Amino acid sequence: MPAIIARDLSKNFQTRRADKGGWVDRWLRPVMESVPAVRGISFTIGQGERVAFIGPNGAGKSTTLKMLTGILLPSAGTAEVAGLVPWEERRRLAQHIGIVFGQRSQLWYHLPVRDSFELLAHLYGLEASAYRQRIDYLAATFVIGDLLDRRVAELSLGQRLRCELAASLIHEPKILFLDEPTIGLDIEAKSSLRDYLRKLSVQEGTTVLLTSHDTGDIEHMAERVIVIDRGSLLLDKPLRDLSASLRHHRLLVLTTEEVRPVLELPGAKVTGQDAYRLTLTIDTRILPVEAAIRAALNSLSVQDIALENPPFDDVIKAIYRGEIGDGHDAA
Repeated sequence: MPAIIARDLSKNFQTRRADKGGWVDRWLRPVMESVPAVRGISFTIGQGERVAFIGPNGAGKSTTLKMLTGILLPSAGTAEVAGLVPWEERRRLAQHIGIVFGQRSQLWYHLPVRDSFELLAHLYGLEASAYRQRIDYLAATFVIGDLLDRRVAELSLGQRLRCELAASLIHEPKILFLDEPTIGLDIEAKSSLRDYLRKLSVQEGTTVLLTSHDTGDIEHMAERVIVIDRGSLLLDKPLRDLSASLRHHRLLVLTTEEVRPVLELPGAKVTGQDAYRLTLTIDTRILPVEAAIRAALNSLSVQDIALENPPFDDVIKAIYRGEIGDGHDAA
């Protein structure tokens, strides 16, 4: 049985129209209109999959997550999470899912971490022996053994997020929802958290649905990407196929003696221009790399040349621009 199923899931919100009459009419006799936030999206996520659910701000990601966790009732369509309809069986569903919001805490700020864990274990009905065994495992996995008796208020952001993750996993959920889990962390803390999550998902077979604007999160934690925009599903692909979608593009970085180097070539687009430095994105279907380098050497006083693959950020931007579609590159 799949871990998550969404079928034609939609959500509309009612809002006041601001363009009808004066302020008296708008407040005393408001005209309401239906604004779609999610428009009939469908997808299936298998048990143990790690999926990035991404899109620009306002795409409908959070609204979809709230429906999948039972917080919101959809306007149309249906969904199943762990075999349950979320908004109909929310209490039962809570036993099967864990949720981590990067900017919200489920730990009590002025209490030691251990006290929060014990209260959560009580809420989930864990037996004392099972709780102790679980905490030992999570403390070792997330390296938080020396944090359990410290107040949450005393922890750094990275330490607190590791404890938040452990708290969401106390009851051994099979599905984990992560909303911007690394927001605000430094590079080292982000890397550690990603490693912990990936390790735990592999070891326990936990299904992970991740939303993030950090492409590092997507690259290191996901194996599949679902992209939505304006409430509609744009793309659903394995992560490895996304990078291959730009396999015909290379970055040519030139360091020159010219203060403002200029080079115009068919099949090459200027994507960076600084003092003594020029970056070109080359479409190798139009312009072979060798020809681009030869043209650069003939036109500029080149001191250094670097050839790179496009960063994953460029892949995501290309999706949002419509240059990569589901299953093919746009023309």
